Amino acid sequence: MAPAPGTTAGAPVRRLTVLYDAECALCTHVRDWLLRQPRLVPLELVPAASEEARRRFPGLDHGATLDEVTAVGDAGQVYRGAAAWVVVLWALRRYRRLAHRLSTPKGAWLARGAVLAAAKWRGGQRQWGGNGYRRADGWVYEPGLGWIYAGPGCADGVCGSER
Repeated sequence: MAPAPGTTAGAPVRRLTVLYDAECALCTHVRDWLLRQPRLVPLELVPAASEEARRRFPGLDHGATLDEVTAVGDAGQVYRGAAAWVVVLWALRRYRRLAHRLSTPKGAWLARGAVLAAAKWRGGQRQWGGNGYRRADGWVYEPGLGWIYAGPGCADGVCGSER
């Protein structure tokens, strides 16, 4: 659970920002789950590669944050992949003990396996067209409602698919 090289190692984590892929159904599901969890450390969830993420973390490789979950601590600590999942679990009241177990050598092996399984699932969704809700296609995610099609304007009362 060590921060990436070049970050503030040893500084206490008092707040975490989690960068997640807002175009990924699994990622938005996990984001919603995280928002419902009691926390010991405040979490902010920000879409990866968004304008806000780029403004707040100009030194990050934002393309990579779309492929690999990334958590950033308030002192500049950067956690990626399995380490990011472990530190996020550490921030949750109900999962801190699990995070400590996952930070051991054997636990890290399990955490890496879980992250690889999620990545494989995401890859399959992209390859087989299972990621059907894309902002570029006119879909908008509304918390509490899910994905809603906002498509091209229907100013004349007739939408694109009805023409």
